[in-house]
Amino acid sequence: MLLFAVTAGAMVANLYYLQPLLAAVAAAFGREVTDAGYLVTFTQAGYGIGVLLIVPIGDVLDRRRLLSIMMAANAAALLAAAASPTFAMFCASSLLIGITACATMMVIPYVASIAPARTRGKSIAQAMTGLLLGILLARTVSGLIAQAAGWRVVFVSAAAAVAVLAVLLRRAMKTDPPRGRLRYRQLIASLAAVVRAHPELGRRALYGMLALASFSMLWTGLTFLLSAPPFGYSEAQIGLFGLVGALGAVSANAAGRLADRGHARLATTALAIVLLASWGLLALGAHSLAAVIGGVFLLDVGVQGLQVTHQSVIYSIAPEARSRVTAVFITSCFAGASLGSALASALYAAYGWAGLCVAGGLFPALLLAVFLAFTPRARKA
Repeated sequence: MLLFAVTAGAMVANLYYLQPLLAAVAAAFGREVTDAGYLVTFTQAGYGIGVLLIVPIGDVLDRRRLLSIMMAANAAALLAAAASPTFAMFCASSLLIGITACATMMVIPYVASIAPARTRGKSIAQAMTGLLLGILLARTVSGLIAQAAGWRVVFVSAAAAVAVLAVLLRRAMKTDPPRGRLRYRQLIASLAAVVRAHPELGRRALYGMLALASFSMLWTGLTFLLSAPPFGYSEAQIGLFGLVGALGAVSANAAGRLADRGHARLATTALAIVLLASWGLLALGAHSLAAVIGGVFLLDVGVQGLQVTHQSVIYSIAPEARSRVTAVFITSCFAGASLGSALASALYAAYGWAGLCVAGGLFPALLLAVFLAFTPRARKA
């Protein structure tokens, strides 16, 4: 479980190393910092594409071999980013990093498949804790490395970490037995059938999309706020805010235990309220560091807890199609994340921090409204 958790964290971290480096990368290529913000959108969109088009293959092919191939490709994409001579090549490398980082979502279904049913929520929560810590600590690690050795070294270091983990995982995982002969086109087409057969999957995918849009708006926009007056922070200082968010990872295990005990509905409602409240505090952050810290903590508690709750629910359905269930859910989530990153760049440029916070708060408000509207009709909420 420790190896799976570390792998999940290291792979998904590749999507987020860039966020505290936006100002430095923009300067290196002679671009505006808000232009560099769209690089995050490229990476997250690539991840969504990879999850949609590659992860479902895990339902019929050997996941051990597939994971090895994807991690090798991810290491190559990271090295390409480090060596990029132009902004266009860096954009292309960012897209490839996102696509190949979808290997993360081959690890989580594997954990769900080997865990006993009575403790599946706890096992998923352990793997998700690693994943969520990777998301948040990526910013701290990249900020510190960039401050000491330059932003390109961040991507070289990440490639080395992925290569080592690929070797360790290949030794640790067992080869999957044959699990079906669906053709690729049939496999992708069956995603819609899985959603129709399990309406709760579609609802949880929508809730995940709204939460990740809110999450991504904060972490992309936060760099714009903290690198400008009155803060004027460096890459390393901005990266340290990932430690604040990492404290919110404690909510992942608590949410997993609640889901195992049949309280997913209560957890979803409470965590959506926490997420909405976080934006009220963040709105005060333009001139208050304490408000920023408090808002970041609450937002990460809400988002991390919601993600574990959603996955505890969806992995209890369609055991034979867990990779496709993952593809539907995570594609929706990262469509939301891509939207959030793009909106953060556009809204901050047009309306500043206040406009970004208003839009950020609309996503959890909509999540809560839709969830409460569907709760009476849902058998498992």
